[in-house]
Amino acid sequence: MRKILSLLIVFHVSLLTAWAQTKNTEVLFETTAGNIRIALYEETPQTRDNFLKITKMGIYDSLLIHRVIKDFMIQSGDTNSKHAKPGQLLGTGDFDYTTEAEFRLPQIFHRRGAVAMARESEKVNPERRSSACQFYIVWGKVRNDQQLAKIQEKLDSATQGTVKLTPEMLEVYKTVGGAPHLDGQYTVFGEVVEGMDIVEKIQGVETDKNDRPLEDIRILKATVTKDLPQATVPKKNSPKKRTAPRRK
Repeated sequence: MRKILSLLIVFHVSLLTAWAQTKNTEVLFETTAGNIRIALYEETPQTRDNFLKITKMGIYDSLLIHRVIKDFMIQSGDTNSKHAKPGQLLGTGDFDYTTEAEFRLPQIFHRRGAVAMARESEKVNPERRSSACQFYIVWGKVRNDQQLAKIQEKLDSATQGTVKLTPEMLEVYKTVGGAPHLDGQYTVFGEVVEGMDIVEKIQGVETDKNDRPLEDIRILKATVTKDLPQATVPKKNSPKKRTAPRRK
């Protein structure tokens, strides 16, 4: 079976407080569309440390932002995309290990600007472990109460009732936007702290039937601009098939 890794606002003070996390590390992506800087959370140490490792190895340099869905998200990290031909189907490139899921609800969730890891499907990955290198940045629509109620019903089914959207989360999704249907299912490990205008521009580009931008958008260089004294990288495990977040 084909392996497909399918993954500016003025905030109210109370909403900022709800999403305030410890951010001691940062990565800068210099892209052909502009610069995007992300901060990584201490609350998700295994994902953070692996992401820092991958960045320092230069893996993200020259990779494409290979999957874009308007009003949803932008995705990169496919290791096969560096030399991809125009129109080539992408989404299969990854390393042969995964990292442990680190869900930190309700403090960390899929609000606009969230950075999260793609992963394989629940059918072969019930623990919802994350891809080694493919990640996505959330844009996401603003939702109303009725839409959020329907999303909660789907979350109840997908997570056996373990994921509940709190009043604070609901307020963010109604005023800021995001991807609430992914909460508790994909690991959010950071946020965009600079360059949301670039994310907005990228998520609006024209794409083909496989959600690849018609005109290549490339990460020219990824740099750890704020680092830990020493990072512990998760051990490798056996390879598994991965999928990315579902379109909603």
